[in-house]
Amino acid sequence: MKKIVIIGGGAGGLQLATSLGRYFSFSPLLNRRRKSPAAQVTLVDRNRTHIWKPLLHQVATGALDSSLDALNYQVHARGNGFQFELGSLQGLDRNNRTIELAPVCDDGGTQLLPARKLEYDYLVIALGSQSNDFNTPGVRENCQFLDSAEQAQRFHRKLLDQFLQLENRVADRVQIAIVGGGATGVELAAELVDAAHEMGHYGRIANGDLKVTLIEAGPHLLPALPPRLGNSSEKELARLGVRVLTGTQVAEANARGFVTASGEEIPAAVRVWAAGVKAPDFLQQLDGLALNRQNQVEVKATLQSKSDPHIFALGDCAGCIDGNEKKVPPRAQAAQQMAKTARDNLIALVEGPDTQLQPFVYKDRGSLVSLSKFDAVGSLMGGLVRGSLTIEGRLAGLAYRSLYRMHLAALHGWPKAMLLYLVGHANRFVKPRLKMH
Repeated sequence: MKKIVIIGGGAGGLQLATSLGRYFSFSPLLNRRRKSPAAQVTLVDRNRTHIWKPLLHQVATGALDSSLDALNYQVHARGNGFQFELGSLQGLDRNNRTIELAPVCDDGGTQLLPARKLEYDYLVIALGSQSNDFNTPGVRENCQFLDSAEQAQRFHRKLLDQFLQLENRVADRVQIAIVGGGATGVELAAELVDAAHEMGHYGRIANGDLKVTLIEAGPHLLPALPPRLGNSSEKELARLGVRVLTGTQVAEANARGFVTASGEEIPAAVRVWAAGVKAPDFLQQLDGLALNRQNQVEVKATLQSKSDPHIFALGDCAGCIDGNEKKVPPRAQAAQQMAKTARDNLIALVEGPDTQLQPFVYKDRGSLVSLSKFDAVGSLMGGLVRGSLTIEGRLAGLAYRSLYRMHLAALHGWPKAMLLYLVGHANRFVKPRLKMH
């Protein structure tokens, strides 16, 4: 029996583990577990639960309760024919085809599980990305990041602390500055305005008590979208009271705020860095895997590492030039598309090692950005329209909300995905509109 180990339970890794687990563990005709599956699939993640990364800005503001919407890896693995291991990758031995997982410790530092080794026939690295601070002084020490659910929850607690001081007039206003005018920065800025409005229903917080500044080095917001949509988003944010600074380089972060390249000081009690991403730094230590300048694992069009055909990489941590000779951008839709190609290629390798593998071809479906409940903008491409179509308002909002439903459907199937969606709506009727703890 072949062993497939997947490191990272993000959008691509979890989808891949789910589809491979179902394929190898269940008979498609009888929907029963196979007695002798051809492959054993194991997913490794340092967290016990999964939350879709594009929703982390909602976790950060309290618009989404991660304790309700998170997926438990252990439970999901049991129902979908794969195994789950809690742990973090700390070593790779390509000669013996083993990986080493770091010890698991509790919050107090007490070791719960020792370091462990897992054997593999095929290894998939799907570790996602982390914020790129571009070696800007003071960023790591003084800024909040939104790379994980833990970081989003930490931001949420800090935000509630700021609102507590504001409500009790220990502070006269809350100042938050966000560096990075891409999707994360724009969506977070809009969600913060909505969070302050919702807090007004439960406390003595008025409009204007929250001051949000969004800083972008480029000439317009949302550089991945047409300039018209970036300019439209800027106008909407300005209407909501967000100060938007484009064409502004940040030279330093400190405990008081940011300092721009021109010397302007932007005060902020809460400082968020959302400007650019790179693959995790520790990939540089993994047994000589070829990496690019963004720490991404360099892969062939088949998604196999250029260093080792037994190792695949997908998602944000994969430096991929697809079958159309185009560099694949670090987006959730790319990770999900890669998961489908990796699935087909891994099945082919397990069932027939001499089978020709498929090259990955990225199909850009466009990009959508939510401005909380106020608006949404985006562009649709590919199968839905010829060329590209820019959309705004309700149509864009409807399309944006459908993305998460499609992610749920890939993990659970459409019937259960729709039930989860309805349960989520029901919770919003009986629970506060903002998570208050």
